Amino acid sequence: MIKKIFILTVLLLPIPVLGVQYGLYSPQDYGNNFQPESGEKILFILDLSNSMNERLENSSKYNLMVETIKKILPKINPNTSVGLRVYGHRMGFTPMEACRASTLISPIGPNNSQNIENSLMKKRPRGMTPITYSLKQAIKYDFMGYSGQKHIILMTDGGENCDESPCKYVMNLIKVRRDVKIDVIAFNIDDRDDLEQLKCTALVTSGKFYNAQTSAELLNGFNNSLEGVKSVEAQIVIPKK
Repeated sequence: MIKKIFILTVLLLPIPVLGVQYGLYSPQDYGNNFQPESGEKILFILDLSNSMNERLENSSKYNLMVETIKKILPKINPNTSVGLRVYGHRMGFTPMEACRASTLISPIGPNNSQNIENSLMKKRPRGMTPITYSLKQAIKYDFMGYSGQKHIILMTDGGENCDESPCKYVMNLIKVRRDVKIDVIAFNIDDRDDLEQLKCTALVTSGKFYNAQTSAELLNGFNNSLEGVKSVEAQIVIPKK
């Protein structure tokens, strides 16, 4: 009888309450004086797990990622607000600590490309792959104060290894949030189950999924994800008299 009463209570909770309880968004989103900034906001979530030290194309996957980021950042319109979160950049003394290694190292803001590059260069790949925890932190905290479309570009070279499922998380997320889109770039991943989890994470949120096996395909994935926010080079045409 007690179990039945508990289930009924949960079902009667309004969706916003459930959203706050499961960390899908912040209670501040419902404040009377809340005046969020509009427009699409972009957050890179990049993999700095230990496997990014593996060799590929006569380099490390980490170096290939950094060089790719250096190429795409100048293409982003400076008026677009962009930020960077990384995960796996520290080990921790316990698996639980390693699975909480996710940090916003460059808060979302306009004209932020140089700060993102500088912040990324100070980190090195070391630990685990807490993808789901990173998504939870990003959605709950990193976009706080912003309305409009929230665009996450997640790059990883492996699947979740912290006993969570990004696919299950976003399936719950879209029940209360439709303003988050997640593009996923799977870099040099062969495991079928990992690829299916990551593909689900993207497609459930109406995002794009890219299976990049080479640095060229990695660059192509980032370019395609940023298609709508690239700077346009203006050309002045002087008509002939």
